[in-house]
Amino acid sequence: MAGGLKHYKLAQDPAFVRLSNMTNNRYKYFRWTPRTARLSFVYMVVVPGIVGYIAYKTDGKYEFRAKLRGDDIREY
Repeated sequence: MAGGLKHYKLAQDPAFVRLSNMTNNRYKYFRWTPRTARLSFVYMVVVPGIVGYIAYKTDGKYEFRAKLRGDDIREY
């Protein structure tokens, strides 16, 4: 129906097409290097560990329910 209208076709930017192809095929070119191993370790172990530690240390310390303006949110 609209396929025959040539004035509605957009010219594709070659740089955008290369970026899209690189993003779609990233898994084909991935290699474990010291840098990728370090980053993977940091994002899979260290960051969740820090968040878990902070959550464990502040568990039950703050109460946000039924507080009025000026009330302290700390429980102890």
